[in-house]
Amino acid sequence: MSSSCSGLSRVLVAVATALVSVSSSCPQAWGPPGVQYGQRGKSMTLCCPGVTAGTPVSWFRDGETRLLQGPDSGLGHELVLALADSTDEGTYMCRTLDGALGGMVTLQLGYPPARPVVSCRAADYENFSCTWNPSQVSGLPTRYLTSYRKKTVPGADGQRMSPSTGPWPCPQDPPAAARCVVHGAEFWSQYRINVTEVNPLGASTRLLDVSLQSILRPDPPQGLRVESVPGYPRRLRASWTYPASWPRQPHFLLKFRLQYRPVQHPAWSMVEPAGLEEVITDAVAGLPHAVRVSARDFLDAGTWSAWSPEAWGTPSTGPLPKEIPAGGQPHMQPEENPQPDSPAPPRPSLLPDPRPLDHRDPLEQMAVLASLGIFSFLGLAAGALALGLWLRLKPVGKDGPQKPGFLAPMIPVDKLPGAPNL
Repeated sequence: MSSSCSGLSRVLVAVATALVSVSSSCPQAWGPPGVQYGQRGKSMTLCCPGVTAGTPVSWFRDGETRLLQGPDSGLGHELVLALADSTDEGTYMCRTLDGALGGMVTLQLGYPPARPVVSCRAADYENFSCTWNPSQVSGLPTRYLTSYRKKTVPGADGQRMSPSTGPWPCPQDPPAAARCVVHGAEFWSQYRINVTEVNPLGASTRLLDVSLQSILRPDPPQGLRVESVPGYPRRLRASWTYPASWPRQPHFLLKFRLQYRPVQHPAWSMVEPAGLEEVITDAVAGLPHAVRVSARDFLDAGTWSAWSPEAWGTPSTGPLPKEIPAGGQPHMQPEENPQPDSPAPPRPSLLPDPRPLDHRDPLEQMAVLASLGIFSFLGLAAGALALGLWLRLKPVGKDGPQKPGFLAPMIPVDKLPGAPNL
């Protein structure tokens, strides 16, 4: 008996729910009260909010006296707009048979949500963030629901719904921003990101699978400084530090690349330093140089960071600093004041120079010439020795007279004075 009563109660609850849904055919409010939302180009039904369902009402546009729909339409408290467009947007009033104001409703049209465009990036090996943009502007109030879970190994059905794999909410930082952050991620794991766009006309979901190894992109290096090297007119010393967002650990390091160029030329030269400092040895004397650096995981995971802000430096134009004698003071030479009649030194032009840069140093050129001379001498000596051995060991024909070898004496032994005749 108790089971039959329980089943009957379930039926009554279902019937009551159906009756409520039928009697209140107006869509529930989504956002500010008194606002209804619809899709452009579709039929739209407005409901008079202040009357009982089915009560005959008259409909007017706010500020107009023209009757849109009378109480004898048979639609009760509803107003049907066929193929609603932008001209139908606005505020509507409904009045009962006695002329009392039943309520006011504002119509706003737009489009259902589309799947958002999602991208993720990891600035270090412990955390990553995801951002998104709508693929279509709906024109309606929109919210985003974000979550993530750790992907399991294919075939591991027992772990598919394990609490250790999620899903967990992806906190939006700051709230209502198009960005969420996952903290404490595992570097070697894969994750599935769920970003759902919701508006009054529905919802649309985008799923994105990511791994920290593929989305790793550090922030640019910080604290870039460029200094001249006293006494060396073609050298600059650049130094920088790790980005603050990258935790220094012995098993997760960064490598760097450095670009530099003189102010006259748009083309960059690039080197890959071994640490947090680099000495540029082929700078153009007397010209300011722009320098910038970029970082990447030392095992080539992910991609290079963006370039740091440019820093500028000019090579030194002074002589080498003199050594300080023991127990003495450094010898300071007075600065020479320019004569009034002497012409001022030319200032470097800031316009691009189409001529190629000559990065060769005079000492380097002398070393190259000396090396070429040594190699040429050794090559000639080796060739002469090989030719002599070949002539010495060359076989002689049977019929021809025997010719003296290259190393044989030019005068026969029997013709020498004082030699006995046998």
